[in-house]
Amino acid sequence: MAGQTVIVSGLNPAAILQSTIGGAPVAAAAENGHTRKVAPLSKDALQDFMVSIITQKLQDDKQPFYVLDLGEVVSLMEQWNSALPNIRPFYAVKCNPEPSFLSMLSAMGSNFDCASRAEIEYVLSLGISPDRIVFANPCKPESDIIFAEKIGVNLTTYDSEDEVYKIRKHHPKCELLLRIKPINDGNARCPMGPKYGALPEEIEPLLRTAQAARLTVSGVSFHIGSGDADSNAYLGAIAAAKQVFETATQLGMPKMTVLDIGGGFTSGHQFTTAAPAVTSALETHFHNSPELTIIAEPGRFFAETAFTLATTIIGKRVRGELKEYWINDGLYGSMNCVLYDHATVTATPLACMSNRNNLNCGGSKTFPSTVFGPTCDALDTVLRDYQLPELQVNDWLVFPNMGAYTKAAGSNFNGFNTSAIVTHLAYAYPS
Repeated sequence: MAGQTVIVSGLNPAAILQSTIGGAPVAAAAENGHTRKVAPLSKDALQDFMVSIITQKLQDDKQPFYVLDLGEVVSLMEQWNSALPNIRPFYAVKCNPEPSFLSMLSAMGSNFDCASRAEIEYVLSLGISPDRIVFANPCKPESDIIFAEKIGVNLTTYDSEDEVYKIRKHHPKCELLLRIKPINDGNARCPMGPKYGALPEEIEPLLRTAQAARLTVSGVSFHIGSGDADSNAYLGAIAAAKQVFETATQLGMPKMTVLDIGGGFTSGHQFTTAAPAVTSALETHFHNSPELTIIAEPGRFFAETAFTLATTIIGKRVRGELKEYWINDGLYGSMNCVLYDHATVTATPLACMSNRNNLNCGGSKTFPSTVFGPTCDALDTVLRDYQLPELQVNDWLVFPNMGAYTKAAGSNFNGFNTSAIVTHLAYAYPS
């Protein structure tokens, strides 16, 4: 059975994981003399799985759907643990709150970064304990702080005096992380600095304010920005964090024990560049801090490549060489990442109806094409001047790497709902 790929579908990935490999995703398990290990789906296996869903499960109801490759999530966690073994991820729930996905991350030991009461409640509903949550929003409603105190979320961020006063009043036992603004935002697609982070001249006053309020400042946090961030930005941010640690010591405050290096990680080349940069900076500035707990808030690193979206072509118009298509998902649904996350989406054909013997239309002539979403808003345009083979109504377009900031921000404008999730787990018997 060497090399065999098995696809398992289900709604409870933690249970699937337990039944397949004994709940140990990063370790191999033996069965009938073979070693099996959770692995990402190959491109062909993913396509075959999607075709099986389209032909067997959807039939007349050709609704769009996601496939969540849990094997990809396992692989990403292995990459993280190998490259950054001493940094514990607190997954940023806002990036994609799909419950199957969160359950999988939890089963592999991830903690969670929540920004609101609703996100905290969502994580708790999955059976995750409150001590695995950091309330990583520097400006929180008082009602959310009261809720955090009640259920035992005891670590949060701040970057203003008013936040100190709110926490002193409603959750005085909560430990604080001072959120600082990095020197360099890494030229990220979604910078964080314009909204969050204490400026250098504000750091000492903010530490003194917390000290006077008799609150515990346990450490420092920062975020270099999200999406294609320059990994060199971590170097300056970690150096700046070290200066905050030293300032707190000079003020006679208890020794800080937590460093939160935020997010900004993207799987692939960016991560392979960022990980050694982070490791080097930590060695330079915190090599004499064996008691330091280092955490991070990755979002898209785990979410982006794990999700693939399939949509149906519901309409077509031809204007000379230009082909125009309407699909049953768009900017008000799964493609809202184009608006909210400045994402660039790509599509491949799946000609299930018009060309079953050549699903990807290999070798076919391509045409400049426009792809519209289903709503009555002209803004709802997914792709322009995009090269595609000629397709027909009821064919499909597949969009890879659609896991970041998609379902999290989707709406039901015009009555079109965000696409459903089909959860599956793949594992292989390696040679």
